[in-house]
Amino acid sequence: MTQALRHDAMRARNLALVLGAVGARGSVTRAALAEITGLTKTTVSKLVADLIEGGLVVETGTVRDGERGRPGVEIRISGRRVAALGLEVNVDYLAVCVVDLARTVRLRRTQAVDNRTAAPVDVIARLGDLAATVVDEAVEKGLRVVGGVLAVPGPVDMTSGVVHNAPNLGWRDVPLASLLRFPFPVGVENEANLAALGELWFGSGLPDFLHVSGEIGIGAGLVVRGRLFRGAHGLAGELGHIVVSPGGPPCRCGGRGCLEQYAGQDALLTAVRGAASSAGPAVGTRQAGALGRVPADEPREGADEAIGAARERTQASSGMPGDGGAGAPVDGTARATAQSPPDDGADGTASEADDGEAGATDGGEAGATDGGWTDGDGTGVTDAHGRTAPPPGRTIRAEGAVASASPSPETLLPAQQGLSWVLSRLREGDENARAACDRAAWALGVALSSAVNLVDPDAIVLGGIYAPLFPWIGHTVADTLKAHLGQMRGAVPPVVVSRLGAEAAALGAAGQVIEQVMADPAALLQG
Repeated sequence: MTQALRHDAMRARNLALVLGAVGARGSVTRAALAEITGLTKTTVSKLVADLIEGGLVVETGTVRDGERGRPGVEIRISGRRVAALGLEVNVDYLAVCVVDLARTVRLRRTQAVDNRTAAPVDVIARLGDLAATVVDEAVEKGLRVVGGVLAVPGPVDMTSGVVHNAPNLGWRDVPLASLLRFPFPVGVENEANLAALGELWFGSGLPDFLHVSGEIGIGAGLVVRGRLFRGAHGLAGELGHIVVSPGGPPCRCGGRGCLEQYAGQDALLTAVRGAASSAGPAVGTRQAGALGRVPADEPREGADEAIGAARERTQASSGMPGDGGAGAPVDGTARATAQSPPDDGADGTASEADDGEAGATDGGEAGATDGGWTDGDGTGVTDAHGRTAPPPGRTIRAEGAVASASPSPETLLPAQQGLSWVLSRLREGDENARAACDRAAWALGVALSSAVNLVDPDAIVLGGIYAPLFPWIGHTVADTLKAHLGQMRGAVPPVVVSRLGAEAAALGAAGQVIEQVMADPAALLQG
């Protein structure tokens, strides 16, 4: 290795060391950076100058560490210039978001569209048009989008970017990476994995948890000691295809009795609509009770007890429907009141409003309103620690903190309209909808008990459609877990709700780019 190569490698390592130290501490002086990194003050000053020139850090103001000596100038991550693109293709929507290096959400767009009937090339073309519009808006704000990641609901070959099988989209062996046309690098990753990373970087920040993404399909992402576990071939986390009942209904994957056939969005809507139709004008509790039970050809052990116990706890709990407690931990802990996220602070100034665009979800169930993170009906959502504000260093902020109201029914796809309809029925106390949720929650608890026995997570985080449904399913999931695991474990992992909801995957996608920049800033500065 030549001396020039050795110098370049050492400089790249030191740039990452300094940038990582700034990111970990929020703001720090050059003198403090020299102490933290072990580098000389002269070296630190040169590296900081390079990072400032590249738009990665910014000087904020002077501070005096002690009574003696000159005051230092604090350095912190800049959100002014560098940004990442998060993309998602799901069964019934496309999503795009732009997140700057300070982890502030600058733009987000969601487009409702049925992708099950479209060819992959057409889906990606439509996503590209949506992304191009958002990237152009980001450029107008002075941002440079340096990379992106696309989340898809299916296993992905991380080397080739091929989606092997996305059954809910009808895709098989699709060379997705080769279809992407962007002026910067864009990777492809499984949606459930990215949702777990979104929860890690923008949500609870827990180091060990299993994140469950509930949509039409059901996926899971496992985070162990702050790192995503993908498995030997990148196929870990297919929770939706754990068999709940071997003799159950056929699944798109080719199996029978998979969790998706009991707790997926389509299955839930079918159950509620079927019960309402068969019950007629007078909704009877007998029909609802039958829906809430497990069918005779399926395992019944612990199901009735778990559902009954959950109903009793629901009625007694202050965190369930009736008092707006969506998102309360299932141990009955009272939820915290919504707090306003901190201001941007990336460059020492408050964020400018984004004309009401940056915080709008255009159809999401979760978002920011008046600066506080809430669930779909405006109630506070707590994380695994009972907090409504994210922990330091893992914040998610919407520039301008302006959120759109719930979308009008005519702008939603049938599946989205159905979920909104189910939520309204649940809030009105409809027994058919409640019983269908009980059944779905029981099945989810059964599948999760197998996952807990296998991987032993510290916590289970429910996201996607399970976030707005959490007040009606949380206790049944937890009680089913307890019924199946109580004799094997001293404690059952807590079941909590994700604050990010359906936005987790796109945020995790953007976050993956941010992590790459933080790990290797020299590659960006050389570009």
